[in-house]
Amino acid sequence: GQYEIVNPELVEIGETIQLKAGEKAPLDGELISEAASFNTAALTGESTPQTFRAGETVLAGMLNMDKVVTLKVSKKFADSALSRILEMVQSATSRKAKTELFIRKFAKIYTPIVFFLAVALVVLPYFILADYQFNTWLYRALVFLVISCPCALVISIPLGYFGGIGAGSTNGILFKGSNFLDVITQVNTVVMDKTGTLTHGVFKVKELKTEIEEAEFMSILAAIESQSTHPIAKAIVNHYGNKKLKEVTAVEEIAGHGLTAIIAGQQVGAGNAKLFRKLGIAYPQEIDHQVETIVLLAIDHNYAGYVTIADEVKNDAQVAIKSLHELGVNKIVMLSGDKTSITEKLAKELSIDQAYGDLLPEDKVKKLEELKNDQTRAVAFVGD
Repeated sequence: GQYEIVNPELVEIGETIQLKAGEKAPLDGELISEAASFNTAALTGESTPQTFRAGETVLAGMLNMDKVVTLKVSKKFADSALSRILEMVQSATSRKAKTELFIRKFAKIYTPIVFFLAVALVVLPYFILADYQFNTWLYRALVFLVISCPCALVISIPLGYFGGIGAGSTNGILFKGSNFLDVITQVNTVVMDKTGTLTHGVFKVKELKTEIEEAEFMSILAAIESQSTHPIAKAIVNHYGNKKLKEVTAVEEIAGHGLTAIIAGQQVGAGNAKLFRKLGIAYPQEIDHQVETIVLLAIDHNYAGYVTIADEVKNDAQVAIKSLHELGVNKIVMLSGDKTSITEKLAKELSIDQAYGDLLPEDKVKKLEELKNDQTRAVAFVGD
């Protein structure tokens, strides 16, 4: 049955749990509800809410955004993504850098040798010298210990790495171990995601062009888009404001295309150009050459206009790219699922060396693997 989670570790695979709006998923599970919007920032760093459909996997730590949803638990707490991240943080200090490992081996051999030499310095003169004074030779042995034992070296190097991991964590940076502190100094190639990494991932209506009255156009578009949890749909509804929305019936969502519905007895479609081609609705051809993300509206199978949606670039994105170049990163690559035209425009604006658009997640992995195969490149990836 459905119940409130008190201890996630006691929940078994196959049990059903319910999440209210604003609650975090305590375990990995399969979504039973038809659709839901989740904030995945805690796991992926992506600020844009993600829409999940029935049957898709929701990970522990993701935040339910807007309605009560039901999950079927697919993994025990110990095997969940969140649990693995916590374990990784706890074991970070066990991953040692080469320098640290060398100093540990060096100290293991060197320290006992120095100690036994100090003991010999106290004991041996007793058998050799006639005027042996214990206090004098004990003092000399202690001086020898202070001079020869490399305390500063043995303590400072592990402490330096430990301090580095600590300084990173206070700035919200997680190092999986001190060996990665060494690796990051050699990085000469940085590969970046676009949405939510270089941009805010918060969409806004930029331009409106319509064949009908603007107020009527926006009221119909906002009404149909209110039926979707997609970030772009939410941007359109937010732009419309708190005005009363028209009643919407017979809503159908076509994945990757858009929505169709009936509003005030009219057949309405809103989405991208692919939706219009699928429905056989004619639209101005120059729309295909638009750089920005675009949402088209059709009323009774006739083109009615469009709005362009823009994702704002983060204020410090340009400074970050410039700083990376100055630090010796000679190749910065941007990978995006967004249109190639948008991706290339942003790359030029931010002085990014190379950019690829229209990529699915598996295509991004393929591009990254190609760069990693180049032995001259130490590659870092930024994003999800």
